[in-house]
Amino acid sequence: MIPCRYASTRFPAKSLAPLRGASGEARTLVRRVWDAATAVSGVDAIYVATDDSRIEAEARSFGAEVVMTPEACRNGTERCAAALEALNETPDIIVNIQGDAPLTPSWFVEGLIDAMKADPAVAVATPVLRCTGETLAHFRADRAAGRVGGTTAAVADGGRALYFSKEVIPFTKAEYAPDAPTPVWHHVGVYAYRSDALAAYAGWPEGCLEREEGLEQLRFLENGTPIRAVEVEARGRVFWELNNPSDTPRIEAALREMGVA
Repeated sequence: MIPCRYASTRFPAKSLAPLRGASGEARTLVRRVWDAATAVSGVDAIYVATDDSRIEAEARSFGAEVVMTPEACRNGTERCAAALEALNETPDIIVNIQGDAPLTPSWFVEGLIDAMKADPAVAVATPVLRCTGETLAHFRADRAAGRVGGTTAAVADGGRALYFSKEVIPFTKAEYAPDAPTPVWHHVGVYAYRSDALAAYAGWPEGCLEREEGLEQLRFLENGTPIRAVEVEARGRVFWELNNPSDTPRIEAALREMGVA
C-alpha cells in the first residue's frame, strides 16, 4: 500500500510534485514511490491508497491500481486500514510504504516480510538502523537547536520495540567515534502489518502518546500490540523523505547518484 493525500500541510499536492532522475525525466512523487515498490520481491500486488481524484488519475496513468479511501484518514496506517476494507480479498501481510518516501530501499521491505513469514506471532514490524556516532551527533545537534530530526526507537533484546520518539532515546552521556555503533536506533517509517492488526488499529481512538509525539505507530503500543523492530542496513544508501519543497534537490541528487531514470 502506498498511502497518499493531496492536502499536505507542509507541502500541498506533493504527491504530484515532479522529481527528476538520472535521465532528466520528471516523474511525480507518487510515481517514484510506486517505482520503488515495484523493486520489492515477494509482493503480490501494489496499490495507491488515496482520497483525491487528481492523485487517482495520475496513478492510473502509469498503470497503478488505486483504492479510494476517506478524506478523514489521519495518517498512513488509517489509510491502509481503509484500503484493506475495500479489497475483495484479505491479504496475510500488508506493507505501508509511505507516499513521500521515494528512496525506500527494497531490502528494508523484504526484511520486514521475511521477519513476519519467519514468525507468525509478529503482528506489526518496522525497520530500524543502529546509529553510528556520526548519526547520533546529528540527532543531538538537531534537538539542541530545537529542530525535530529523525525518529529514534528503544528496542529490547529480541527486537521488541519498547517506544518510539522524536527525542533521542535512550539517553546516553557517552561520546562515540563517528563510525562506532551506539545504543540508539534510527527508526525508518515503513510498516508491515497482519490484516487483523491493521483492522484493529482503525477501531482504536488516537492515543495520547501518539498525539503528543505525532507518531502513528504508538497507537499499537498504547493498545498492547507489540511491534517487532527489524534491523536493516543502509548499504550506503540515503532515504530522505519529501516533507518540504526544500527536500526536492537532495532527493533528485540521490536519484541521479543511484542512476534511477
